[in-house]
Amino acid sequence: MIDGIFQSEGERCYLDRPVIAIAGLACEASTFTPSKTLAPAFHPRRGIECIQEYDFLKPGSPLANIAEWRGALIGHALPGGIVTRAAFEELAAEILARLTDIVSCTPPLDGLWFDIHGAMCVEGLDDVEAELLRRIRTVIGPGVMVSASMDLHGNVSRELAHRTDLITCYRMAPHEDEQETKERACRNLVDLLTKQRLAGDRWLRPFKAWIPLPILLPGEQTSTRVEPAKHIYAAVSDVEARHGIIDAAIWVGYAWADEPRNRAIVMVTGWDKTVVAKGAEDLAKLFWDSHADFDFVGPTGTFKECIDRALASSARPFFISDSGDNPTAGGSGDMTWGLTKLLNRPEFQDASGPTVIYASVPGPKAVEVAVAAGIGATVTVTAGAEVDNIHSGPLTMTGRVHSIKHGDKNAEIEVVLQVGSAYAILTKLRKPYHKEHDFTDLNLQPRSADIVIVKIGYLEPELFDMAADWMLALTPGGVDQDLVRLGHHRIRRPMWPFDKRSETQPDLRARFISLSHDPLLGPDE
Repeated sequence: MIDGIFQSEGERCYLDRPVIAIAGLACEASTFTPSKTLAPAFHPRRGIECIQEYDFLKPGSPLANIAEWRGALIGHALPGGIVTRAAFEELAAEILARLTDIVSCTPPLDGLWFDIHGAMCVEGLDDVEAELLRRIRTVIGPGVMVSASMDLHGNVSRELAHRTDLITCYRMAPHEDEQETKERACRNLVDLLTKQRLAGDRWLRPFKAWIPLPILLPGEQTSTRVEPAKHIYAAVSDVEARHGIIDAAIWVGYAWADEPRNRAIVMVTGWDKTVVAKGAEDLAKLFWDSHADFDFVGPTGTFKECIDRALASSARPFFISDSGDNPTAGGSGDMTWGLTKLLNRPEFQDASGPTVIYASVPGPKAVEVAVAAGIGATVTVTAGAEVDNIHSGPLTMTGRVHSIKHGDKNAEIEVVLQVGSAYAILTKLRKPYHKEHDFTDLNLQPRSADIVIVKIGYLEPELFDMAADWMLALTPGGVDQDLVRLGHHRIRRPMWPFDKRSETQPDLRARFISLSHDPLLGPDE
């Protein structure tokens, strides 16, 4: 029947829209951070909420019109410590249950968008995104096409590459192309399903070339704002534009987790095997040829050196990144090390001193005391180091309650405490500060401040635009920029920059990932 669901039992009519499910869990988790990530931190979205999360899938959009989208469950947690096994099992079980319901419906499932980050670590499991997809495949079967979208700071093991049919990642750091990348993953999936239907072959799959590189660098040394990452990532679009290629991608990997999969990866997918291999090898060579040229995205120094430079500078506002406890890279966010050092500086101990904003330190009890006292009250509170007290303990301070805000998605409640000329943001729960309104909502004016100190790595776009000057402070914490100081034990060796004296030329040949084992893939790859 032409206008029906099936032409025959088990066969979809090529005239109706493909059915695509959405599922995935995303969390960037540092194994060097003592905090744990629990299930509620993922803020799970279910069913129609998965579709409503993205403008490019909303009714009336081109992708919404040409495919039928069915949400299972997606969860995006703020980066932090390792995910508990119980949290993962709870969320994974719900994903499988919801996919089981979707698979049991008619028309049958054609594709899955695997919405992940790629750097999630779970207690007792390695390569957890591949493990989750392995479980998903037991429900949806091998014939459903899977397209994954990822952060370029994620990890692509051979197993994850094997279990996906299409895979891509961001091409910008900071990730200004996040939505574009996810839309590309969905569009490529729809195009693949359309090609299968036109060919009358539901098992038609593109070639996938995978090349691992022995490089593991932090995002602050691989930002696409500066060279060499700038020209390396610019080449990705050029490779993708070659005839016979669907997508090209480079992952720098996640530097703050100690797992065997963590390293840089190049992948290219497409229909012409020779062109796909050449594209992957060109990108891998470009990356390796520049591996010793990577450096920090901006001027660096110790915390003291950064404050000294800011005080001596006439540039206002002067931003400082307190990078070691960056909650958007996997830091616990509750270290008091930076704020303690700041408040001990004599320059800021009087209200008439240089204005400095510090974001932020969690302290639920401190927030409770400040809220009870009210704006304008003077309080003595203790905050921080409830989770991460390796480098400094809880901080007790006395100051005036400057502002209070309720209802933030991450922090829930925020309080600003003025201590001398410093304005310290205290939160009920940890929160990143990336937008100007994060400050102005708290009656703070970052553009008028002398110094703004944020727990962050490279400055996000709004902060970067605000800063008259800035420095990256190389501070301790779960996402310490000094990777060697952290003490990795399980990553593959040799690995740059851990083994700078070992300059063995890596094998940059394309490995083709398919259902059968590729002879170029040794047991340690």
